[in-house]
Amino acid sequence: MIRIGTAGWSVPTPLRDRFPAEGPILQRYAAVFDGVEINSSFYRPHKPETYARWAASTPEGFRFAVKAPKTVTHERRLVDVAEPLGRFLDESAALGARRGPVLIQLPPSLGFDPAVAESFLAALRARYDGEAVLEPRHASWFTPEADTLLVRRRIARVAADPALSDAARTPGGWSGLQYWRLHGSPRIYATAYGRERLEALSAHLVSPAWVIFDNTMFGAATADALILQAILRSQAQDAKLEP
Repeated sequence: MIRIGTAGWSVPTPLRDRFPAEGPILQRYAAVFDGVEINSSFYRPHKPETYARWAASTPEGFRFAVKAPKTVTHERRLVDVAEPLGRFLDESAALGARRGPVLIQLPPSLGFDPAVAESFLAALRARYDGEAVLEPRHASWFTPEADTLLVRRRIARVAADPALSDAARTPGGWSGLQYWRLHGSPRIYATAYGRERLEALSAHLVSPAWVIFDNTMFGAATADALILQAILRSQAQDAKLEP
């Protein structure tokens, strides 16, 4: 299973003919894609009733990746986070079986401190045993020591673009899940990837995987997600036809 989606759900006007014409936006989005990343949970909490309503708007096989709140990652910087982390996990649990990976994006200034990282991940795993992915943005996280800790705690490291190093371009940590976050490059949040770059990416995708397009500024994320979806479907069809 390779899930393709965008950061947040939308149906850009130029692409509306690719989606059902009627219904709430999330319902229309989920008729085409099988995953989405909830970014708004980074900025503010959502009531369990809100998560439950979102879940009820989507098909059984649909999944939501949920971004951990900035209170945990950027304000408290992984320290003394039991209360906000627990509240976030309890609230998002209302997604039920549709809750996918928890995304933990770290600020660029937050380096790898083994004691802090171990304490935080232990606290996370004490409350939550589902899929989790980490997007570090400091070079000190891309080391064997950090990778060993992530593997032990079953945390996949995000493959990001643009990346701060070659190591950051590819998935790391726990190998049970790939999670790609494509923010747009060279112009972050804005540049479209296009078919050529997405065909090259497709060669590196290994199931189970998520590919989330975050280049949402001008609607490129949805267009790129549709292109990659078509590429993977074509490749799957070609594989079936091989003798």
